[in-house]
Parts: sequence; C-alpha cells; structure tokens
Amino acid sequence: MYLTTTISVAMVLFLVGLECVMLISAHSMIGRIRENVALTVILTPESDTAEVTRMKTVLDAVPYMASYQYISKQDALDEHIRQLGEDPVKFLGFNPLMDSYDVHLKPAYTNSDSIAVIVDNLTALPYVEKVLYQEDVVRVLDTNVSRVSLILLICAGVLLIVAWVLIVNTIRLHVYSKRFLINTMRLVGATQWIIRAPFIRRSVRMGVEAAILSLVLIGGILYYVFYQLGVVLFEINYENLLFLVGTVLLSGILLTLFASLFATGRYVRMKVDAMYEI
Repeated sequence: MYLTTTISVAMVLFLVGLECVMLISAHSMIGRIRENVALTVILTPESDTAEVTRMKTVLDAVPYMASYQYISKQDALDEHIRQLGEDPVKFLGFNPLMDSYDVHLKPAYTNSDSIAVIVDNLTALPYVEKVLYQEDVVRVLDTNVSRVSLILLICAGVLLIVAWVLIVNTIRLHVYSKRFLINTMRLVGATQWIIRAPFIRRSVRMGVEAAILSLVLIGGILYYVFYQLGVVLFEINYENLLFLVGTVLLSGILLTLFASLFATGRYVRMKVDAMYEI
C-alpha cells in the first residue's frame, strides 16, 4: 500500500513538474524574444567623437541596457551599399547617414511603458536626433505575453486542483486500511493529534520520496530532450533548477500534509459502527 501510494503521488507530482518545465520554458522563450527588441539611437549630424563617447558613457551607466553596438557613419554606408547595391554618396555628394547605437534592453524593460520612458529620456539628450524601435512588435509582444501567462496560470491552477483531489483520494485509501487501528488508539485515550501524527509523518515522508522520484523522471526526460534531441527548452542555471526542484518538493510536502490532515479527520471522528458500514 505504501509503495503503491508513493508511486501514485509521484505520478501526480510528475505532472506538476512538467507544468513547471512549461512555465520555465515559456519564460525563457519570452525572455529571448524580449532580448531581441532593440532601439536604434541616431545621433545628430553634428555629433563628433566626443559626443559619441559621451553617448557610450550614458549607455554604460543606465540600468536598462543589456548590450549595445556602435555603428559609425561609414559602417552604416557600407551596410547600405551591401544591401541595396547603391552608393548615395555618388549622387548626393555626401554621406547622408549618421552615427548610431543599436541598444538591446534587458527583458524587464521591454514593455511599452518602459520603452516610452526610455525613448523620452534618450531623445532629451542634445546630441540625439531620434530613437527608432518597432512599436507595433512591442505592443503585440505585451499582449501575447499577458495571454500566455494567463493560460499557463489557469493550467497550473487546474493541475494543482486535480493533484489535490488525486492525492487526497490516494491517501484516504491508505488511511482507510488503518481505520480500525485509529479506533483502537482512540479507545485507549489518544487525542486527535496523537492519532494523526504518525499518518502525517508517514504522508510527508511519502511526499518527499514521491517528489524525488518524480524529479528523477523529469531529469531523465530533460536529459534526453537537451542532449539526445538537441532541443534547448531553457537555460540550465541555479534559478531555474531551484524553481523546478523547490516547486515539486514543496508541492509534495504540502499536498501530502494537508491531504493526510483531511483524510484522517474523517476517521478520527467516525463512530465504530460507521467504520463497519463503509
């Protein structure tokens, strides 16, 4: 009965772990998309080397900057000729392009409100002509991120409810087999908490063992996906591993703890005659 219950709980926690993997993967994917959002800071035609350096100093100091690349007038001209095959200097007599910086923001700042503030701050600088970015893409990204987050939260909530019901029923079957032992303990004067204590300890230990078993299964699947199939769902780092392991382990402990409290409560208060009827 203990082995069967542990395996049943492990399968439920396995689903909880997969939901965590989905959340981490979605967060990682959204982060990579946000990192590709770039601002093009175009300097004024009169900007000289000193102002280019001053702009670099500003970008090094601001908290929202993830990376940046300086593009000189000549570099921009060479890229223009390479892509379009036309040299504007031949018919204009001068290089119409200006020095600029391609600025990639940190994911936390790549939303419409933050970018609007950043653009206002940059355009207020006297040596900045204008700041360009794909406003429509940022707006669509904000909308889709909100929808994806809502869907994943609803799925996580439904999964936790299902996990709670399954674990309660599983542990209730285990407690059901010990109902006469509970009655005997009650007859010799044991209080409700003394009766519940061994079941709670056993259930929590079962939850920890089930969580470890489910994490081993998830680890095997991730190893196969990452290293055999070559599909990188998310970056393996301390934060992601802590979230995955902590969520599964904490879910195993809390779900089995409250499930054992709920399941034993019925039999602790049940009369002897009713125990023979169920």
